[in-house]
Amino acid sequence: MVSTLCRSPPPQPCSLLCSTLFIFFFFFAAGDSGAAALDTQATYLAKMKEQFPGPGMSRWDFTSSPAPDYCRFPGVACDHGGNVTGIDVTSWRLVGRLPPGVCAALPALRELRMAYNDLRGGFPAGLLNCTYLEVLNASYSGVSGAVPDLSRLRALRVLDLSDNLFTGAFPTSIANLTALEVVNFNENPGFDIWRPPETFTAMARVRVLILSTTSMRGAIPPWFGNMTSLTDLELSGNFLTGRIPASLARLTRLEFLELYYNELEGEVPAGLGNLTRLTDIDLSENRLTGGIPDALCALPELRVLQMYTNRLTGPIPAALGNSTQLRILSVYRNLLTGGIPADLGRYSDLNVIEVSENLLTGPLPPHACAHGKLQYILVLSNLLTGPIPPAYAACAPLLRFRVSSNHLEGDVPPGVFGLPHASIVDLSYNHLTGPVPSAVAGAANLTSLFASNNRISGELPPEIAAAAGLVKIDLSNNAMAGAIPATLGKLAKLNQLSLQGNRLNGSIPETLAGLRSLNVLNLSYNALSGGIPESLCTLLPNSLDFSNNNLSGPVPAPLIKEGLLESVAGNPGLCVAFRLENLTDPAPALPLCPGSGPGGLRRGMLAGGNVWAVVAVCALACATAALVLARRWVVRARQDAEHDGGAAATSPASSCRSYDVTSFHKLSFDQHEILEALIDKNIVGHGGSGTVYKIELSSGELVAVKKLWVKKLSWLGDRELRTEVETLGSIRHKNIVKLYCCYSGAHSNLLVYEYMPNGNLWEALHGSGCFPLLLDWLTRHRVAMGVAQGLAYLHHDLLFPIVHRDIKSSNILLDADLEPKVADFGIAKVLQSRSASSLDASTTTIAGTYGYLAPEYAYSSKATTKCDVYSFGVVLMELATGRKPIEPEFGDTRDIVHWVSGKVAAGAEAEALDKRLLAWSPSPYKEAMVQALRVAVRCTCSVPSLRPTMADVVQMLAEAAPPAGRTPKDNKLDDSSIKDKDPKAAAAPSPPP
Repeated sequence: MVSTLCRSPPPQPCSLLCSTLFIFFFFFAAGDSGAAALDTQATYLAKMKEQFPGPGMSRWDFTSSPAPDYCRFPGVACDHGGNVTGIDVTSWRLVGRLPPGVCAALPALRELRMAYNDLRGGFPAGLLNCTYLEVLNASYSGVSGAVPDLSRLRALRVLDLSDNLFTGAFPTSIANLTALEVVNFNENPGFDIWRPPETFTAMARVRVLILSTTSMRGAIPPWFGNMTSLTDLELSGNFLTGRIPASLARLTRLEFLELYYNELEGEVPAGLGNLTRLTDIDLSENRLTGGIPDALCALPELRVLQMYTNRLTGPIPAALGNSTQLRILSVYRNLLTGGIPADLGRYSDLNVIEVSENLLTGPLPPHACAHGKLQYILVLSNLLTGPIPPAYAACAPLLRFRVSSNHLEGDVPPGVFGLPHASIVDLSYNHLTGPVPSAVAGAANLTSLFASNNRISGELPPEIAAAAGLVKIDLSNNAMAGAIPATLGKLAKLNQLSLQGNRLNGSIPETLAGLRSLNVLNLSYNALSGGIPESLCTLLPNSLDFSNNNLSGPVPAPLIKEGLLESVAGNPGLCVAFRLENLTDPAPALPLCPGSGPGGLRRGMLAGGNVWAVVAVCALACATAALVLARRWVVRARQDAEHDGGAAATSPASSCRSYDVTSFHKLSFDQHEILEALIDKNIVGHGGSGTVYKIELSSGELVAVKKLWVKKLSWLGDRELRTEVETLGSIRHKNIVKLYCCYSGAHSNLLVYEYMPNGNLWEALHGSGCFPLLLDWLTRHRVAMGVAQGLAYLHHDLLFPIVHRDIKSSNILLDADLEPKVADFGIAKVLQSRSASSLDASTTTIAGTYGYLAPEYAYSSKATTKCDVYSFGVVLMELATGRKPIEPEFGDTRDIVHWVSGKVAAGAEAEALDKRLLAWSPSPYKEAMVQALRVAVRCTCSVPSLRPTMADVVQMLAEAAPPAGRTPKDNKLDDSSIKDKDPKAAAAPSPPP
């Protein structure tokens, strides 16, 4: 009975058939569902491409047949079943919104990486349904608005929303995401003021917690010491006050501790010396007092110790000399005393020593370069004594060697002058002796050689010309003798040559006239003899000083004309070839040269029998002028007749006949193609002088055409055209917009330029759209450097300097690679030779733009290169602060210059920096931004003579260059990218930067 009940009945034919059909339809339905799921994924990815138009998504090709294999698309990862598990479109420069329903369409999605894009519409709400999402990275993507409650993302391990534009309350709901291992909200200054809640300790797995620049305020909560899984804690750039809690000593796994740029005070907890895994600690830019703990410096893994700009006292612990791991020591701008540890660098691959602006005594550490990795020695402004260690001369990797303003003595090791990679060798303001050796020829990368105010002797070697990159030489106030080498004239980049206060003799080499980039030439207070070469006057209007020598003979007329007699004072043998009148004190009284009378040079010429030659030259000049005026009258009359007779061209053919073409480059187009495209739909802008068109040529190339109207009763249009054509047609520089050709006609003039697809810098910085997200500090610094190099070319590298007179961010164009090009020379002034016009020649109107105008130009109407320097300084402030030149916040009578200068004067430069960029550049970048801001302040000095030249600016920006292509954390881990943060670089007055 039991067996009968338990035994299954035999299968019947109908029942077997039904089962077979059921299984068939089940698998068929399942297969159909899987296909539908795959179709849904393809549909969603296609929707993503539609929502993010642009070149980035062109990599996803949906046109292939029979069906696109999206699992092979760049940035798409799938499992074996064809389900999308990851999307990575980092740095694709996408602009748009993430389509809704991402989690429903891609149920297997585990990783979504969309960093370095422009995500519109705030935080994508659809992501809140992705309960299986493990990695979300939307950093540097311009996401704005509030961050919603994230509690539903239970599987999330990595959350990176750094460098965005969030506002409102900080999302403390992350405390509910107990699977989190990495949390990064770095550089979101728009959050409301907040304090981290103790519920954060529920994130028991979190290893990396980066909350820098998130408007956190108050004391550092001591319960952070309970988050014992932390390996990286970064709270920099906030408003944290009080002491560093001793409880942080319980974070025994900690490797990185970043608390810089806060308002912390008190002593550094000695307990931090218990963090045996610590490799990087940065407590810089606070108000810390007391000493540097010995135990901290004895940590076995410590690689980076940065505590600069505090109020620390006491010695640098000797334990650092025993370290086998130390790479970077940066404790400048404190009150440290005692000596630099003698064994510093003896056992480790030391890369950076920055101890400037302290009260340190004793000698330089002799073993600093024992492992051949040292790149930076920065010990300026201390009380160091003794000689420069001979081993430093063999330290080939050195990039910056700066020991100025100490009490060092003894001969400088010859190899120091010839360090092959050093860009700056600064020995100034010491008691050093010995000569400048011929080994200086090996300094292939040297741009600045400073050794002023020492006891350097011997002759300046001719081999110095082999250091072809030299921009500045300052050997003033030493005991050098002998002749000035003629080879100095080969230093094409030389901007400053200061040799005053020595014992140099012999004549002034005429070869110095070849230094076309020179701005300062000071040979005063020497024993030079002979005459002043007339050829040196080609260096005017730059600073020339030949005073207090033994020079003789006539003073070159251009020096007299420019009122530079003070620059030749103290040379009893000098004379003038004609009587000087109306001189004012303290100009020296110079005698007439022998044979000169009241008629001066003119009388000499006539008395010499050259009267007929002078008459012939005058006659030729008059005839030439008459021909030019006659031709201009005929052309103008013909154009007026055509205009009055209705000859204005209305067809392409007649238009072409009415235009004369002047080309400056090989052209790939003709007049017809340009003229036929001058239609309304191609207009991209209007200016005060005409209309701008964007034209696509048949070749696919884009050009910009500026159409300037000719006004019958005004020569303004012609003057603007002539100025721009003469200026742009004669110059070639990668950072100056290229002018292809000019069409000159009866009713309009056309200038055809290369087209700049990324618009202008004003739009990029202040306009709407994605540009503010793309212009990180690396890009902004590159823009600043490019503009500076372009202006330096205009000011220093041409036969006649050019003052642009309207430098502003809207006149700086950006090409496809975001490289800058200076444009709009319509009001530029080409400075002719000094015999024809003056550098400070007055103009009849004030050109330029309010907010960028130098103060002296506004009241004197005189255009000088220093006006451009001032305007560039304003642009540099825009780049560093992200603000416009005039904003209501600055007050009724204040502008960005006064606002930034006030911040810098108060030591609060960081408050002025663009908050959107601070997290992009927290550790070396932030310092580089501050240095750039200091350069901008120097450029906008109210006294023109105190502003640097553009050649100087290029040098200073090069020194302030941020490490390229690195993240802040990378820079902490790789010493090779650390940048010189020399506080003296922008301080004034101080030894040369």
